[in-house]
Amino acid sequence: MIKRTLEEVAKMAGAEDIAEFAKAIEIKGVTIDSRKIEKGNLFVPFKGEKTDGHQYVEDAIKRGAAASFWQKDVPNPPKHLPLIYVEDTLKGIQTLAKSYRDELSIKVVGITGSNGKTSTKDITTNLLSLKYKVQKTEGNYNNHLGLPLTVLNLEEDTDIAVLEMGMSGRGEIDFLTRLAEPDVVVITNIGESHLLDLGSREGIAEAKLEIINGLQNGGRIIYFGDEPLLSERITKIKKDTEVKTFGKSLSNDLYPVSIVQKENGSSFTINGLTKQFELPVLGDHNILNALAAMLVAEYFQIPFEEMDQGFKNLTLTNMRMELLEGENGVHIINDAYNASPTSMLAAINVLENLPGFKKKIIVFGDMLELGPEEERYHHEVGTSLSEEIDYVFTYGKLGLFIAEGAKKILPENRVFPFTDKEELIAALNKKIDQETVVLVKASRGMRLEEVVRALQ
Repeated sequence: MIKRTLEEVAKMAGAEDIAEFAKAIEIKGVTIDSRKIEKGNLFVPFKGEKTDGHQYVEDAIKRGAAASFWQKDVPNPPKHLPLIYVEDTLKGIQTLAKSYRDELSIKVVGITGSNGKTSTKDITTNLLSLKYKVQKTEGNYNNHLGLPLTVLNLEEDTDIAVLEMGMSGRGEIDFLTRLAEPDVVVITNIGESHLLDLGSREGIAEAKLEIINGLQNGGRIIYFGDEPLLSERITKIKKDTEVKTFGKSLSNDLYPVSIVQKENGSSFTINGLTKQFELPVLGDHNILNALAAMLVAEYFQIPFEEMDQGFKNLTLTNMRMELLEGENGVHIINDAYNASPTSMLAAINVLENLPGFKKKIIVFGDMLELGPEEERYHHEVGTSLSEEIDYVFTYGKLGLFIAEGAKKILPENRVFPFTDKEELIAALNKKIDQETVVLVKASRGMRLEEVVRALQ
């Protein structure tokens, strides 16, 4: 993590106003949460709609912070404390992170996409850790504030940083990639997330492709080659870079030759190699994420033949195809972190092909931010189900359209729409036993992890 004197921090953040007595004080790391102060941290307060972090500056320093930013338009700064005065605390932390990044002799992998960013980040980190000291984006720190914090948390002796880049509109990934300056960029896919903001899948593709803007000369672009929206745009890019594709089509640089789904994961082989890889996470879509990660590791001189070691002991970030055992032996696939039509279909595919269970139940909630076509997308998820699914439970107003579609495939007495979570849980409990697996998935705002906890 960043370790600098306040005088150095001020210069790196583009600030000039700092008390003479504070210049030699050294900070170690940066935090924006006064409740999570570690000794020596630089505290960065923000003015929010409901609270102003500046009111916690004195408390942060009492808890062990070495110093704090202070936004100049906030009155009554405690001048006896070691403060760096900035025009805007957000711009200050972003500028500080960019300066720190420029001082690091580190390699960076940038990952974006509509689905699979976090899982690809986790798999990539595991593979690279076979040979290098690696740090990755923790949790969902993948935006205009989270990524600068991640960069400022990098150790100076780290070899490679694996950084996730999220967005909700145009220009956001452009900012993140120019800050991070990646050597390798990965675009996992183009789905329907953020249709509300970007209007079309073409708009989403354009926004995701911004990640290339910060790519270093001689770097590598890795993308899902089965997506025409990416292929037709990337072929037009004039940049000194190498391009590699992954996907199911045989035209890709890397593709799976055989796939076998198991109770606790998958095994697969790749083109050009007879070796079988064991991936301890569920779903064909995670094999595609693994292929993307393998192309990253190959760039950093890790042979494909050795990568099976990197798949061992792999665990994905919580609530992403997480296989759990609940009360009375019921099994739960907790995929409740997020949802889009593409990821819903991938999850259905996982459940339908999962061996070892006599009863398969789906619990789906609303997919948010899909724009004016949201009802159609939900209905199509319902109609994509097959007789392999024994029962379907839906939650939320848009979930009603999933149920409506499901009733075109399954008898009505196997489809149960709810707008009350407690009622859903009570009805669900009557259908499960130790030979049941339950898939739980929805957009984050629906908080379907509460259903998972109830089953545990």
